[in-house]
Amino acid sequence: MSLKNRFDLVIFDWAGTMVDFGCTAPVKALIEAFGAEGVLIDAATVRRDMGKAKIDHVRSLLRYPEVAAAWRARHRRESGEADVAALMARLGPLMRAHAAGTSTLIPGARETFERLRAEGLRIASSTGYTREMMAPVLARAAAQGYEPEHLVCSGETPAGRPSPLMIYKACAELGVWPLSRVVKVDDAMAGIAEGKSAGVFTVGVASGNELGLSLEELHSLPALERARRVGAARQALLTAGADLAIDSVAELVPALGALVMH
Repeated sequence: MSLKNRFDLVIFDWAGTMVDFGCTAPVKALIEAFGAEGVLIDAATVRRDMGKAKIDHVRSLLRYPEVAAAWRARHRRESGEADVAALMARLGPLMRAHAAGTSTLIPGARETFERLRAEGLRIASSTGYTREMMAPVLARAAAQGYEPEHLVCSGETPAGRPSPLMIYKACAELGVWPLSRVVKVDDAMAGIAEGKSAGVFTVGVASGNELGLSLEELHSLPALERARRVGAARQALLTAGADLAIDSVAELVPALGALVMH
């Protein structure tokens, strides 16, 4: 049975899902942006709110007690919206620089894209990056053969993830309905919440933000530890509400195919 009998549109996240295995670029950029303001944060803290619009991500980080305390210690005051703006100004160039170096397609991503298109499905995309931040990502992805039909970036809807508005925007502009015929594929909790809020079939990708390892780091692990960590990431996505969790985007087509067959 064809996937087209069940679905019309697949909306992919970008970093950690289709490019940048392990979702490393935003982590490095945010750590450096805060570091430039004299505030040290670690990767685990950054990853808690991954997938949100970057301005919302910055605001969330500033609200964490440990980050707020570090900010007060460095600046002798609470942070405010002017500081959010300053951090965003720092973050833009850092995001573009790191994204340019990490936008290699995840193994199997192009093949998944091509198989879905061959099945007659439309392909859209969304991201917590601003459109300016996405410029080098789009160029590198296109050079590798990945060009989704539609893109929604942060700041282009009244609210970002975990609201469903980016999904609504894509569906409205592509003329796709009902939402039950849409698949959202994401590696971050905010993206899973977005998909569930929209009422679409939501697929979590374990090898992205939840795993938090580069491809090289993952392959360096002993086989049993690698399986344990990927399995834990997969279970975390299911616990968050994903309808389906896969190890990598390379598994999407057979996983959806098995669903359709049942």
